[in-house]
Amino acid sequence: MNLPRFQCLTTDLSEVSHAEQTRAFCDAGARWVQIRSKSLSFSEYLYAAESSASVCQEFDAVFIVNDSSEVALRAQADGVHLGSNDLSPQLARDILGPDILIGGTVNSMTDAEVLVADGVCDYAGVGPFRYTGTKQNLAPVLDSEELRSIILTLGTIPSFVIGGVEPNDADKVLSFGAYGMAACNALFEEGNPSACGIRRFVDAVNNSSSILAA
Repeated sequence: MNLPRFQCLTTDLSEVSHAEQTRAFCDAGARWVQIRSKSLSFSEYLYAAESSASVCQEFDAVFIVNDSSEVALRAQADGVHLGSNDLSPQLARDILGPDILIGGTVNSMTDAEVLVADGVCDYAGVGPFRYTGTKQNLAPVLDSEELRSIILTLGTIPSFVIGGVEPNDADKVLSFGAYGMAACNALFEEGNPSACGIRRFVDAVNNSSSILAA
């Protein structure tokens, strides 16, 4: 699968459903959505994932589920993104099969080395790039040299830098060798998806001088 270079993450909002966020992302030009929830029950998360997957199918966009391989399987998602406290990538692969995307979280050089040694993940989310309030237990922010070294260690595994990124970070991040970026908080304004903000990200990543010069 030829992965899009920018990934949008949904979040738990009281007024805007995950499916509505997904549609806003896709309407603004994004073609990769990860649904992420820390408050929904299993049944609620499954419903949100199924609804969001349906939206992504309309736009021929990649759709992945954060944390839950079971939800990803039932919702017929394109993949799952796994954190350090989730199922191992190998167990997820056993459940989901060979054709499903599996992403892993990389917060350190050790994480990168383990992910490479496992040989299962199709891509890696690398960060945090800077402080972000999205996660309660945020890993230490990675400096430029750490990011470069981690991305180099990941080799041919596509890396997506995440954690407080902004559109104007695209050239810098991609110059480190990253394949793309992922964002959540920066895609919203006053509790709603920002079409302008989403488009800025999509354009900044896809038109980065680091990509065009490659």
